[in-house]
Amino acid sequence: MSTAGEPIPPRKPAPMAEVLEHLSRLLRKEIDLARAEISRNLNRAGVAVAMIAVAAILVLSALNVLAVAAVAALVAAGLSASLAALIVGGGFALIAVILVLRGIHILKNLSLTPRETLGALRRDATVLKEHIHDA
Repeated sequence: MSTAGEPIPPRKPAPMAEVLEHLSRLLRKEIDLARAEISRNLNRAGVAVAMIAVAAILVLSALNVLAVAAVAALVAAGLSASLAALIVGGGFALIAVILVLRGIHILKNLSLTPRETLGALRRDATVLKEHIHDA
C-alpha cells in the first residue's frame, strides 16, 4: 500500500500480455516476410512465362524469314524443295521444343509456397509453446 506522499509504482504487464504482444508483432513480421517471398516467386514465374512467350514470338517470326532463305539455299545446293522444307522446318521445330521445355522446367521447379516463412512460423510456434509452457 502506498501513502498519499508516495508515487504509485508502475504496473508491469502480465507475462501473458507480453507474450501476446510479442506474438502479434512476430505474426505481422512473418506475414510481411511471406508477402515478400511470394512476390519474389511470382516475379520468377513471370520471367519464365516471358521466356516462353519470347521464344514463341521469335520462332514464329524467324521461321517465316529464315525458312524461306534456308529452303532456297538447300534447293540451290541440289536438294528437292520438299526435302529442303522438311529439314528447315524440323530444325526450327527442334529449337522451339527446347525453349518451351526449358521454360516448363523452370515453372515446374518454381514453388509459390513461402517455404522460408512457413519454416520461420514453425520455429516461432515452437518457441512460443516453450515460453507459454515455462510461464
